[in-house]
Amino acid sequence: MGDGGLRERKKARTRETILREAFRLFRERGYNATTVEQIAEAAEISPATFFRYFPTKEHLVTLDRFPPLVEALATQPPGAPVTVLRGAFRTAFAALSAEEIAAGHAREVFAATVPELLVANLRRSPHMIHEVCEAVAERAGCGTDDPRIRNAVGAVFGVVAMVWLQWAQDARMDGPAEIDTALAHLETGLSL
Repeated sequence: MGDGGLRERKKARTRETILREAFRLFRERGYNATTVEQIAEAAEISPATFFRYFPTKEHLVTLDRFPPLVEALATQPPGAPVTVLRGAFRTAFAALSAEEIAAGHAREVFAATVPELLVANLRRSPHMIHEVCEAVAERAGCGTDDPRIRNAVGAVFGVVAMVWLQWAQDARMDGPAEIDTALAHLETGLSL
């Protein structure tokens, strides 16, 4: 595997340690009362190291909401937008461990309940949605300005948001399975 593989594994472990300790502190002290310095100390790193992994504290919660989905979109075969997005969600979730899914769920709960994070996610949304629209349009064989792409991406994100909100209230829910079921329903035209 070589030094590159070892270095990447070490970086991934450090990143996960930062996230784990940050969310432990957020639960204990609250998001606003937790400082970067406290997170760095708990993770046994320097604040400078923290900033090499996360540009700001809010990026702990907002940073990776869509990159795995965009990466998964690149692997999908051409097809209808909702089908392409459903496949991308399946691929993105399949690449995650149960612990990563649980950690992502915890970040989403914070993102939906801490007002500053809700605002931060809204600020980041247009750029991220544009990225997803570009990838979906490419797979669907049409332009990103095609209103059908906007409509499909909007419908998918709306359905996924509804499942996320329900999942935030019930951690026992199998979020990835519910998202897939909801998107399958959307694929059928939401027939009852």
